Amino acid sequence: MFELTVIGKFSAAHKIDGYSGNCSRMHGHNWRVELKIAADKLDEIDMVFDFRKAKSILNGILEKLDHTVLNDNPILAGGNTTAERIAMIIYRMVKEKVPENIDIVSVGVWESDNACVTYKQ
Repeated sequence: MFELTVIGKFSAAHKIDGYSGNCSRMHGHNWRVELKIAADKLDEIDMVFDFRKAKSILNGILEKLDHTVLNDNPILAGGNTTAERIAMIIYRMVKEKVPENIDIVSVGVWESDNACVTYKQ
């Protein structure tokens, strides 16, 4: 099995509805997103997947989140804007854009240098 990782970033504000603490108030993060994909075999030019394509897919999604209030962003409608839910939604969006022979291993979402959540199926 071969695994490839690309990293992207976005800045956005949010608040966690129903949370009893500081995060219930509007605040912002410089989010870091780690996408890990894998394949059992290499392609015809001995690659798992083109880094450029993986970065493009991830960055295309992150551009829709960048400099927004996540609570108002239609991508995240219908639930809270937790790092857990953001990771799950990014995972699902990436899954729709890669070939079937590529497995999405995980999506990690960092809301600070020392706090990350990872979603995998």
